[in-house]
Amino acid sequence: DEVEGASFEPQRLFTRGAQGERVTPMAMDYDTVGHFYDALQHSLIYFDALHPGQTFIGERALQFGTETGLKNVRPVACLQTALRTLQAIVEQGEGASRALEGSHYARFVAVRDELAQLQSEDPNFEPAHPAATNPVLRRPPSPEGRVWIQQPQAAACVDIANASYGLMLRLLAQACTARGEARATFVELAVGLMRAVTPLAEQAARLPSGASNCNAGMSFTVLRDTSPLPTDRAAQRFVAERFAQLCGAVQGLQRELPTERLNRAQAARASLRARAERGWVDEAPASAPAPPVLSAPNSATTSTVQDGVETVDTETLQLLFEAKRCIHARHCVTGAPTVFLANVQGPWLHPETVPAARVIEIAHACPSGAIRYAMKDGSPDEAAPPVNLLAIREAGPYALRADMRLEGQPIGYRATLCRCGASKNKPYCDGSHHEIGFDASGEPPTGVAGQPVDMLALRGGPLTIEPEFDGPLQVRGNLEITAGTGRMVCRVQTARLCRCGGSSTKPFCDNTHLKNGFKS
Repeated sequence: DEVEGASFEPQRLFTRGAQGERVTPMAMDYDTVGHFYDALQHSLIYFDALHPGQTFIGERALQFGTETGLKNVRPVACLQTALRTLQAIVEQGEGASRALEGSHYARFVAVRDELAQLQSEDPNFEPAHPAATNPVLRRPPSPEGRVWIQQPQAAACVDIANASYGLMLRLLAQACTARGEARATFVELAVGLMRAVTPLAEQAARLPSGASNCNAGMSFTVLRDTSPLPTDRAAQRFVAERFAQLCGAVQGLQRELPTERLNRAQAARASLRARAERGWVDEAPASAPAPPVLSAPNSATTSTVQDGVETVDTETLQLLFEAKRCIHARHCVTGAPTVFLANVQGPWLHPETVPAARVIEIAHACPSGAIRYAMKDGSPDEAAPPVNLLAIREAGPYALRADMRLEGQPIGYRATLCRCGASKNKPYCDGSHHEIGFDASGEPPTGVAGQPVDMLALRGGPLTIEPEFDGPLQVRGNLEITAGTGRMVCRVQTARLCRCGGSSTKPFCDNTHLKNGFKS
């Protein structure tokens, strides 16, 4: 029931399709995006009737589901699920056939209404930059209605943004043919790149286009073909090289145009590049990394510090303490006060004062993994827990017990990760939640945010943790999330965990970090 705005009248009418039958594939005609999806639905119904039982014969394992970390994604297995998917796209985009509050259409209407109100209060209010209409990066054969971006910095900015957009589409296409960890990583990189495009687009909108009396803007130029590469190994190499090229391009532009937006763009791409270069084939050992083996010191109270890890040896074991991971749970100073001397000058670790078994008990009780050990008498070291657990501590961090890989590196079997957003040692907790008065329940309801509660077929195994740039923790692997009291909250195999402190669906991310300025 909306009247089309006068400025949206098409400059020219053209036909996409061909008259009559053609063997060569041709585009189809449609007047609006709504008509486009309507035509797709009718075509699917017609084709399914023409080939009963032979329409949806693709490999089911290649269908996307929630295991990719994408919320509400469901596999397409038949005509009905395909039609439901198309309908969901229309409703989430255009708000049809019923106006959905969160649809793109509803958001645009809200922007329009707010603009009308602001301009009624102040007729001189100008909300936007003078934006280019149909921007292009090369001289257009038909210049009418197009803006040729000629200013070098603006052209470079739009070029990098377009290349990022094209790589994002390539990553999504690659995910459609991949499996397991590779698929999840392609999706993760694609979503990260979607967000990384934003500062470049914002920067382009603030730069003059050149000869035209307006600013530049993304033109979303992409290759006609975004078909996936044939193997994950080749795709990994290609993606890593492409991210390196994008980082180099942004760095070159930064030298000419040092702005905060370009700094953000570079930081985001550098994070994604590091993730792509690590790859996604889990080649890490099944057990935690062996701590550095140092020769026993002459005195049991002599410690050695290497890479922030303090080490003390006895005849039977090596005790390790990493101060940056400590959250002062005090199991050590209260459970073994002769081993861990609080508030003393000089040597404070004395594992020789109690049996080795007691040191091991205290280490296992340390939730942050700050205390670890390595046996020297042939006894087994700490083993991976049989069930991967994440406990939500009241007004505090996530306490994890699992065989963890953080950004591809094994970090042991115990860790406490920040969820208040204030830690100075992200992604680990450093106790900053006390300083800022973080207030968040450790008792979310069972099945919070619609998460599954059914028992997992496997309950242990490796758990990969990837902190998104300025975003949540992306966790993959078998995981049981519990309240601080031990009550089961949900069981997942993939999750995006809030670490900005602001989500309304804690412990899960609801994208509040995009609004509250969270930085990682």
